[in-house]
Amino acid sequence: MIIENNSLGRTLHALDLIAERHKALSSNLANMDTPNYKRKDISFSQYLGGVANPLETKLASVMGPSPVTVETSDEKVNPATELSEIQKNSIMYTVATRRMTSLLTEMRTVINMGNG
Repeated sequence: MIIENNSLGRTLHALDLIAERHKALSSNLANMDTPNYKRKDISFSQYLGGVANPLETKLASVMGPSPVTVETSDEKVNPATELSEIQKNSIMYTVATRRMTSLLTEMRTVINMGNG
């Protein structure tokens, strides 16, 4: 199996985006009673474009293909909604870390075959 040229970079970037979204969501929970606090979220739209891997295609359908932007809204923070979004974000993290593990395993296999 050949590792795509930019798979590792895209997966690392996805992990960074997931971490930033977690910060925004947890900040919403921490500040839900703060007067005039504006709810924040991260938009993953247009992040992954032209992907060929089935896992990356699934990520792209959720994340979209563009740079991350912090969105604020005047809506009141709903703890149930924030916890639900944090859970979804945790699932994305699990998928991305499994992808990273798979890429590293492929690289190790290729290196070991070259040494044999």
